Amino acid sequence: MSRQRPGTPTLEEVAALADVGRGTVSRVINNATGVRDSTRRAVQRAIAELGYVPNLAARSLAGHRADAVALVMTEPDWRLFGEPFFTEIVHAVGDALTDTPLQLLLTLVRTDTERRRFVEYARGGRVDGVLLMSVHAEDPLPDMLAKTGLPTVMLGRRSGEESVTYVDADNAGGARGAVAHLLHSGHGTIGAISGPLDMYVAQCRLRGYREALERAGVPTADSLVVEGGDFTEESGQRAMTELLARHPDLDAVFAASDTLAAGALNALRAAGRRVPQDVAVIGFDDFHPARPTDPPLTTVRQPLEEIGRTMVRLLREEMEDSAVAWRHVILRTELVLRDSA
Repeated sequence: MSRQRPGTPTLEEVAALADVGRGTVSRVINNATGVRDSTRRAVQRAIAELGYVPNLAARSLAGHRADAVALVMTEPDWRLFGEPFFTEIVHAVGDALTDTPLQLLLTLVRTDTERRRFVEYARGGRVDGVLLMSVHAEDPLPDMLAKTGLPTVMLGRRSGEESVTYVDADNAGGARGAVAHLLHSGHGTIGAISGPLDMYVAQCRLRGYREALERAGVPTADSLVVEGGDFTEESGQRAMTELLARHPDLDAVFAASDTLAAGALNALRAAGRRVPQDVAVIGFDDFHPARPTDPPLTTVRQPLEEIGRTMVRLLREEMEDSAVAWRHVILRTELVLRDSA
């Protein structure tokens, strides 16, 4: 039978029951090496019998660890936090942290004041590392965090010369494959709806679109490209409407995200264009949308779960060894064929 004791069991009581020193109990709780298996089992039995709960605040203070990481979204429009891409990444990162002692803190950093406030918060020992997503080209936050020595991993990158650890998908290659598929299917006038071009991800996907046309010997035209103000469905609908006005003979479009593609489908339906009979549509991401598209969307699949796992793995490695050099990881994409193309 388990012993029932009034009040909260203490570290000293665990040590007494296990017949070991207080320091040995601390080493077992912190999974330290140098403890015999028989001793470790005795301490674990005592912890279970007494119902002892370690004082995590004291442990963090003693070990200079907060047992928490921050997932920071730097997109200035807070509404984008509800977009499917971001919710998928949050789920992927959360799943990757499930079997760790780390808490996940979600925060939004949009202005210079919020950047300074977050850096002060982070360097004050409240988090052990930072995961960044939706970082725009001129955002100084990654560099501000790097100067503090705080482990930081980005989803994507600000440029081709990024000096902070990041995990990214092969955005240019994925777009190139999508447009090559449209060309091989016989489409001749292919438009593009890009994301905001102050984001490197949007630049890469647009570059892949142009490279596919150039490799096939198809002339590129600036009028066939419309920049989305953001990665939302509304931007996709506006851009598609503009493309149809410029090129009524358009027979295919590559959209730089699934939400942009969903907006394009809305505009095509409103214009009386059939998909894919009149205009084929390909998106990018392959997340689970809030509602299915009609028709089901051909898209470039990003390995979102693998991206989340890899971000957490790299961050934990940097947390364990501050001497680890920054790493750049680019993961493969896959074209998923459905009814829209």
